[in-house]
Amino acid sequence: QLQAYGGGLVQAGGSLRLSCTASGSTVVSSDIMGWFRRAPGKVRESVASIEWSGGGTAVAESVKGRFSVSKDNARNTVYLQMNSLQPDDTAVYYCAARQRNSAYDIWGQGTLVTVSS
Repeated sequence: QLQAYGGGLVQAGGSLRLSCTASGSTVVSSDIMGWFRRAPGKVRESVASIEWSGGGTAVAESVKGRFSVSKDNARNTVYLQMNSLQPDDTAVYYCAARQRNSAYDIWGQGTLVTVSS
């Protein structure tokens, strides 16, 4: 129901854009899409979120100013633009969906981002 892609290997200072495409049923049943990441040996971290309608966004303080989230409703796709990447950004990135007053309950498979120094 969620397909995340766009990860890869990038040098420090570089950029990547991740995409997450949701099935129609996922779009209908969810209000908010989120991006998360899990770095090796660390707990999962919330990175950003965006509302399907209205487009309200939130970005974690740890990546604010470097990462941004956007969407294309026509394509049922949300994006995570990552700029000025650093080795600490190396992680598996996941997208997820939830209803407004619920926890994230639909998860996509992760896409690996590796930032080399």
